[in-house]
Amino acid sequence: MSRTADAIIVGAGVVGASTALELTRAGYSVLVVDKAGGPGFGSTSASSAVVRFNYSTWDGMAAAWESKFRWEAWADHLGHVDPTGLASFKRCGLAFLDVDIMPRDRMAKMFVEAGIPFEEWGPAELAAAFPHVDAGRYFPPKPVTSDEFFDAPTGVLGAIYTPDAGYVDDPQLAAANLAAAAAHLGATFRYRRTVTAVEQRARSWAVTLDDGDVLEGAVVVNAAGPWSTGLNRLAGIGADFTVKVAPVRQEVHHVPAPSSLPAGFPVVADADLGIYIRGESGGNLLIGGTEPACDPLEWIDDPDAANPHPTTERFEAQVFRGARRLPDLAVPNRPRGIAGVYDASDDWTPVYDRTEADGYYVAMGTSGNQFKNAPLIGSLMTTLIDGIANGADHDAQPLTYTAPHTGHVIDLGAFSRRRPPNAASSGTVLG
Repeated sequence: MSRTADAIIVGAGVVGASTALELTRAGYSVLVVDKAGGPGFGSTSASSAVVRFNYSTWDGMAAAWESKFRWEAWADHLGHVDPTGLASFKRCGLAFLDVDIMPRDRMAKMFVEAGIPFEEWGPAELAAAFPHVDAGRYFPPKPVTSDEFFDAPTGVLGAIYTPDAGYVDDPQLAAANLAAAAAHLGATFRYRRTVTAVEQRARSWAVTLDDGDVLEGAVVVNAAGPWSTGLNRLAGIGADFTVKVAPVRQEVHHVPAPSSLPAGFPVVADADLGIYIRGESGGNLLIGGTEPACDPLEWIDDPDAANPHPTTERFEAQVFRGARRLPDLAVPNRPRGIAGVYDASDDWTPVYDRTEADGYYVAMGTSGNQFKNAPLIGSLMTTLIDGIANGADHDAQPLTYTAPHTGHVIDLGAFSRRRPPNAASSGTVLG
């Protein structure tokens, strides 16, 4: 059976669902296909869903700041009441501990330019927000199995604090909310279907599914998360990419919060030790990693073959670092948490772009740092698709998007598949 639409989106995670909503709002007929059983069941559901504004580039920071306003007014952004309930943004602030790879001065300068409220904390202010915190400077992170891990600190840390940061309480529900809003406007979603072929025809694309159905559309958007590189290979796409994108397995661990932490404490981005920490329901903490150089990344070929369970090795690496920063933290005897696969670029900056083939677009390389921008990504992709359909040469003169809440102009060339590597990147998921 053949089904037609203006745009076919592969992937119903938070990125694909956001793109479906904005394209539908712009008047496109949209078909979304996903191999999972529902929206956000892939890497979205494994996200820590932290909403922060600390990025190494102006455009990344501006996108995150604009997205914050959409998370705060989530029901208004959706324009639809999802009967299953709404995801919620928890504003608790974020303390980004001092670290050389993302200097405080550079972040503060961009915060001032963007109009993002912030405070500069010394060790005393850090300790007040986190009672019994160890404010020692340990950079660079060391393997927790090494003697060096237990070395004395070489100094003390402060932080740059953004009170408007926080996290989204249910990332999978956020994707479901976006999908429901898109479906309410007419988008069609097909689940439990795998793409087996992608073919460019004279004036359209044909996407063949494992049940034999063929979806035809003038536009294809690859929002397949960790499967995106494989989809590009299937379509013969990627010859002119200068940015490498590949799947990487990650873990986030759940531990009981020490009683010394006050209710509503800030998220902590701690690249000094190579972790981040945020609160979780039921008096727990989430502890994830920031890819320190001493811990090899787990790049994988097949996302479906990745171990879906947290491992003792990764649990100890991340939770022991958490206990170094929060000495009152008790380390459980066995790991508890989630494992997922991210789609990461080599400079940890996403690719939102057209490709060498007319009508084929990518929203990929989103790693673990683009969930926060999900409400905006659909607008960025719609700007690209509309602009190019109307004759813009995005490769020669990149399109821009003016953020309606902040007025900031976001250069979409910053997310080009052909960009030079981001020299200012921290080399970690922090961007």
